[in-house]
Amino acid sequence: MTDSTLSSIDPAAIERSREERIRIDASARGPLLHWLASALFWLLLGTTLALAASVKLHDPEFLANHAWLTFGRVRPAHLNTMAFGWASAGSVAVGLWIMARLCRAPLRHGWSLHVAAVLWNIGNAVGTWGILTGGSTSFEWLEYPGGTAPWLLAAFAVAMWQGVDMMRRRPPGHIYVSQWYLFAALFWFPLLYATAQVLLIWKPVAAPAQPPINWWFAHNVLGLWFTPVGLAAAYYLIPKVLGKPIHSYYLSIIGFWSLAFFYAWNGMHHLIGGPYPAWLISVSVAASVMMLVPVLTVAVNHHFTMIGNFRALRWSPTLRFVVFAAMSYTLVSVQGSLTAIRAVNRVTHFTHYTVAHAHLGMYAFVTMMLFGAIYYMMPRLLNREWPSAALIRVHFWSCAIGVLFYWGALSYGGIEQGLNLQKPDMPFLDIVARTLPYLRMRTWAGVLMSVGHLAFATSFLLMLFGKERSAITPTLFANPAPKPDPA
Repeated sequence: MTDSTLSSIDPAAIERSREERIRIDASARGPLLHWLASALFWLLLGTTLALAASVKLHDPEFLANHAWLTFGRVRPAHLNTMAFGWASAGSVAVGLWIMARLCRAPLRHGWSLHVAAVLWNIGNAVGTWGILTGGSTSFEWLEYPGGTAPWLLAAFAVAMWQGVDMMRRRPPGHIYVSQWYLFAALFWFPLLYATAQVLLIWKPVAAPAQPPINWWFAHNVLGLWFTPVGLAAAYYLIPKVLGKPIHSYYLSIIGFWSLAFFYAWNGMHHLIGGPYPAWLISVSVAASVMMLVPVLTVAVNHHFTMIGNFRALRWSPTLRFVVFAAMSYTLVSVQGSLTAIRAVNRVTHFTHYTVAHAHLGMYAFVTMMLFGAIYYMMPRLLNREWPSAALIRVHFWSCAIGVLFYWGALSYGGIEQGLNLQKPDMPFLDIVARTLPYLRMRTWAGVLMSVGHLAFATSFLLMLFGKERSAITPTLFANPAPKPDPA
């Protein structure tokens, strides 16, 4: 909705819309802050585990005297606390808030989300403890012991019910694209997670079938859970901050349905060279390449929405994080399609390049998008302003530079590692030694990102417990004429 359109609307209608948003935010305040505070806790714990795991790669004696701090336990504990503790809890909070806003439906029975947050935290605590004490399942992205899943599924069932309830109560009429993504994600995640739990942990299938199921889940939890929430946030926040509509509703429909159709076939390219039918691998490779359709569609839609408004990046913290995340989504997706091609996969498989690619997706896209959404949500939930623009700058630049440094170092080092692995005359230990400089760069990049996380945690806690300060517009780096907040 543009400024000129808003000016033509009855002022009484604008006031009613504003009061409606205030009621919605008030209904969501307690439950969603509970989820966001929980997400922050797991972010900080996951960051600590990440640094420990990274240092161990180039200094194996670091914290080597305790079994529960060995690399084989710390690294999966880091992955799961970040994926389920931080990113999933943050996605639930962001997704439900956007859904409430777009459905124009206040949250009901907020106590149920408080209970769900407790269950979610118990599940993550039990799972993390299980990994650190030696109970890992050994399935990547599913290392939490089997007893963890009921806690997480029960908690997510409440979030899913809340989303369905809001969609049921929305006024009749147009459904915005963000609602498509969020509503689908609320069903995709429990389907993926429960199916993987049943087939791999509760009632394991035959061993040869387990790797395809593992990679089906590992790939699709990113593409059909985190990605829809991230794209929904981008489709909501970019027009909101700019005060203009998305470039093309029809492009957004193409992006949604092509993502839904092609992504479910992804994941098997991780098994190239394995003892699996050629058709299984080939279908996955083809689907990975076809993912260029939704990716480029989304990229074009976001770019044309931003045209003429890039100067807003100078004053909007939300837009900085969101645009960075959206660009990272395009980059990681194109990189993923290329990596699925056999000729490329032959070089990058089993190298640090894969680790770089995963962090470009889960951190540069998912985590940075969540940061941007939280910077927009919190002033509206609490009706107070962020305490320090300087802390937000430290957060953004530390994390942005850190993850790009991380991705660049491990991508280059991984390609070099892959090429060296194909040299029959090069001793394996020499190849390992050549990766050490890149692994040290990884640690320093992790330190830089950790600084950003501490800045974010400081801002969040000051915001949560600080003095009341009215928030009419979001925190600005520079203070241009404030834009209206369209319905």
